[in-house]
Amino acid sequence: MTIDGKEITADIVRQVREEVSLLGTDVVVRAVVQAPSGATESYLRIKQKRAIEAGMYLEVIRMEDEATTEELIEKIELPGADAIIVQLPLPASVDTKAVLEAIPLSKDADVLSEKAKALFETGEGFLPPVVGAVKEVLERARVSVAGKKAYVIGKGQLVGLPVASWLRTQGADVTVLTQEDSDLSVLRSAEIVVSGAGKGGLIKKEYLTEGVVLIDAGTSESGGS
Repeated sequence: MTIDGKEITADIVRQVREEVSLLGTDVVVRAVVQAPSGATESYLRIKQKRAIEAGMYLEVIRMEDEATTEELIEKIELPGADAIIVQLPLPASVDTKAVLEAIPLSKDADVLSEKAKALFETGEGFLPPVVGAVKEVLERARVSVAGKKAYVIGKGQLVGLPVASWLRTQGADVTVLTQEDSDLSVLRSAEIVVSGAGKGGLIKKEYLTEGVVLIDAGTSESGGS
């Protein structure tokens, strides 16, 4: 059985567009960007497309490469946004933690500030976007998480760590692996695998057993694509 992620996306976008149309006001998502990589630009194009489809406006604020922590925070604090995202990573010259902590709790769509993470950890507040996606896929596939042996590949703050945390709250026995220091053949004992490593071809067929639930939550680049 293969889950069609694009079909799920289209379904959710339709629902959101209907809800937004009933608000009678513009919905603005602000994205603060500094020194973007090729991957960041790709993410922004996708977000721009989805925002339009969902009846929202993505306001992209591009900062100069030399912009300071204080200048980024000023943009975050500007009025007029219903949700705020900061495209990571930021340059080493910027205090990333201070920038993320400046995002108001009610507008922290990526759940990156410590206060937003704390609420998520206790089962309150927003679900991080990738966690919401994983939850949606599992629910639509009618997969029960409780009691399952789950492996999460990657320890990033956008995928690996929040997904592992959520799976534990749902009663799964979770092990977090990395592509650098782990023998991925241990995946043979997995019932659920979520990969956030961002490397194509990392998980081999021989590592998996029949019936495993495999979710690719990473983005990789190969040959410029």
